[in-house]
Amino acid sequence: MAIIRDKGYSNNPVNTVLLQTAGMKKTIILSAVIFVCLASLAQKPCSNPVYRQFDFWIGEWEAFGTNGQKAGDSKISLILDSCIILEEWTSATVNRGIRYAGKSFNTYNAATKQWQQTWVDNAGGSNEYLLGKFENNKIIYTSSPFPFNKDTMAIRKMTFHNLSPVELRQHGEISKDNGLTWATEYDLEYRRKK
Repeated sequence: MAIIRDKGYSNNPVNTVLLQTAGMKKTIILSAVIFVCLASLAQKPCSNPVYRQFDFWIGEWEAFGTNGQKAGDSKISLILDSCIILEEWTSATVNRGIRYAGKSFNTYNAATKQWQQTWVDNAGGSNEYLLGKFENNKIIYTSSPFPFNKDTMAIRKMTFHNLSPVELRQHGEISKDNGLTWATEYDLEYRRKK
């Protein structure tokens, strides 16, 4: 620590101590401000607990249809500073020489307060769910209405039921009457790989 000695202040020990104390206070205040700034920068943008509601899906899974036959494998990872849940799906069977595969990006949108999923696959398909909520230990996604055929609009609903740490259910449904009735498109039981 440097002692300031000018204009006769150094001749008085009390003034020297006062100058040292004032300098220490400035240093402490500056250090506290820097610490608070760095701490706020270090906080991850998706650290709010709402972003962790879908973490029950993270892991490696085998998926089975209601007939008990294996439908595929799914690897679920947390990426991009824990803001995105990435799904990597590969079907168990080959159809016309192609093993169906796809990926989805799942995140909580803080602005709309909704879970969202965007799905893309190797068959040129895509689905988008902009409405999603967490309730009763499950994530429920709903799509916007889309043209199902020339005369019919449809809505899709996809629900992930957290059954246990080693099992979950993914249930896909479609409605062609604006959500009055629903028909199952697929119903998968996920078993965590050991």
